[in-house]
Amino acid sequence: MELKGTQILIETLKREGVNLLFGYPGGVIIDLYDDLLKYPDIRHVLVRHEQGAVHAADGYARATGKVGTCLVTSGPGATNTVTGIATAYCDSIPVVVFTGQVPTNLIGNDAFQEVDIVGITRPCTKHNFLVKDINKLALTVRQAFYIARSGRPGPVLVDLPKDVLVGKTDFVWPEEVYLRSYNPTYKPNLNQLRRTVEELEKAKRPLFLVGGGVILSNAAEELTALAEKIQAPVTYSLMGMGGFPSTSELSLGMVGMHGTYAANLAINNADLLVCVGARFDDRVTGKLSAFAPNARVVHIDIDPTSIRKNVKVDVPVVGDCKLALAALLEICDSRFPDHKWRDGHEEWLKTTLGWKTSKPLTYTQDPEGAIKPQAVVESLNKLTRGEAIIVTDVGQHQMWTAQFYTFTKPRTLLTSGGLGTMGYGMPAAIGAQLGFPDKLVIAIVGDGSIQMNIQELITAVSNHLPVKIVILNNRYLGMVRQWQELFYNGVYASTNMEAQPDFVKLAEAYGAEGYRIEKYADLDSILEQALSSPNPAFIDVRVDREENVYPMVPAGAALDEMLLV
Repeated sequence: MELKGTQILIETLKREGVNLLFGYPGGVIIDLYDDLLKYPDIRHVLVRHEQGAVHAADGYARATGKVGTCLVTSGPGATNTVTGIATAYCDSIPVVVFTGQVPTNLIGNDAFQEVDIVGITRPCTKHNFLVKDINKLALTVRQAFYIARSGRPGPVLVDLPKDVLVGKTDFVWPEEVYLRSYNPTYKPNLNQLRRTVEELEKAKRPLFLVGGGVILSNAAEELTALAEKIQAPVTYSLMGMGGFPSTSELSLGMVGMHGTYAANLAINNADLLVCVGARFDDRVTGKLSAFAPNARVVHIDIDPTSIRKNVKVDVPVVGDCKLALAALLEICDSRFPDHKWRDGHEEWLKTTLGWKTSKPLTYTQDPEGAIKPQAVVESLNKLTRGEAIIVTDVGQHQMWTAQFYTFTKPRTLLTSGGLGTMGYGMPAAIGAQLGFPDKLVIAIVGDGSIQMNIQELITAVSNHLPVKIVILNNRYLGMVRQWQELFYNGVYASTNMEAQPDFVKLAEAYGAEGYRIEKYADLDSILEQALSSPNPAFIDVRVDREENVYPMVPAGAALDEMLLV
C-alpha cells in the first residue's frame, strides 16, 4: 500500500502505541499537521513554546513510564527543544523528538530555517537520526522508540526533511527491530550477584543508596522487599525518591548536598554501600575522596559506563535493577532465614535511628510571622495525604519539596535532577496530567522559575487540565541568593526579583484561577479551596524572603561537614 511519508510516520506512531503528541507547527511540517487531522486516535496538544513540548513529553514519560513524543518544525523550532532534550538526557527519560528539516537537496545550503539539529543534539541525545530515504522512515521510527525505551532510557531525535514527508512509497511494517551494535545487558551475572550476597552477609553496617534507575526499571517493590528482609537502612538521591517509601522506619531520607543528617552520616559510617540505579552525582557524593570512606561498594546499574566512573566499586553488577534485585532476594532466601539478617543489624539500625531523631529536618513557624516555605509543603502533604503527583522546578522549593513531602510510591515526584532546568515544572505537570487525567497534579515552583515557561498556562487552560501551580514566592532567586548570603558576604548580585507580575491577575488573564496567601492562618483553607477546584490555578504564596535550605553541604566539602543552621 503506497502512502505519503507523513502517513507512514503517523501509522508507525499508532503501532508504537502513541496516542498523545505535543507539538508546534511550522512550514516544513505543515503537511504532517494536515494529515494528523485525519487520525483522531492521536491527540495533538498544541503548546506555546517548543521547549514546553519536550518538557511536557518528559513529564508524561516520567509519570506513566511510556515514551513521550513531540513534534516541532525546523530551524528555531528545533533549536528550542535542546534544553528539554538535555533535561531528559541527564535524567534518562525516554522521549522521541521529531523535528522538521529542509528538503534533502537544500541541506548544507543555508536554506531558510535550516540548522544541523542532528549535530547540535548529538552530545545530549541517546541517539539521533536524519532520515534521507523515505523507504527507511518506518524502520527508523521503530528504532528510535526501541532505543529510547530500552536499556538505560533516554531521548532520541529524528530529523525529517520535507521531501521525505511529502514523498510516497509502499508502507512496509518492520516486524522486528535489531541493531547490531546496541545490545543492552538486562540479565545480571549470577556470580556477581552471589558476591553481592556474600558482602551483605559480612556487613555489620549495610546501607542501600537508591537512584532513578529503580524508578525507571519499576523495581521499587523488589527493593523494598530486599531492604526489609535484611533490615538495612535506605537512602536515596533526588531522582530515587519514591523508589522506597519515605515513611518506612528504614528510610533515612535524601542524601547529598541538601540531604538529611542521618543519611549523610550513614554514608560515612557504613561498611557496605549497595548503590542501585544511581550514578554517584557530585551533589550526592560531596568531596569524592571523603565519600563512604569505610565502605565496600556494590554498584548495580544497567549502564556499564556509569560503574566506576566516579566512585571505586568492589562488586560491579551490570543489569536491569528489577531483575538484579529479584535475583538477590532469591539468593538471600536460600542462604538464611529472615531473622538471621535482622539479628545482625540491630545495633546499626539503632544508631541510624538515633541520628534521625537527634537532628530531624525541622523549621520554626511563627503563627503571626511570615509563612515558612517548609510549612507550605507540609500543608500540601497533609491535604493530599501524600498521594498527589508532585512536579517541581529547580531551586530552594525543589529541595524543600524533597525534604518535607512524603513520597511513598514511584513516579510521584517529577523533577529535573541532572540538568537542573528552571522552567521544567509547569509543562511537565501538563504532561503528567494528560497521562493521569483523574489524579491531582501539583507543580511546586519558584517565582523565578515559573516565569521561564509561564506561557504554557494557556496550554493547561485550553485543554481543561486542572493542574495546580503553587508558587513559593520569596521575590528572590532563592538558591543563588542563599549561596550569596553564605559564601559571598551577603552581596545579592542580580538575585532580587521584587519586580514581578501580579500572579493572580496573570492567571485570570490566561483564563485560570488565581489565589494569593499572605498569612499563615489562611494557608490550609486557601490551599484546600484551590486544590479542590476543577480548573487550572496559580496559588501565589508569599513566603519568608530569606529562609534557607538546611542541611547544606558546601561545594567541595565532605558529607559530614554539613551546615545545619
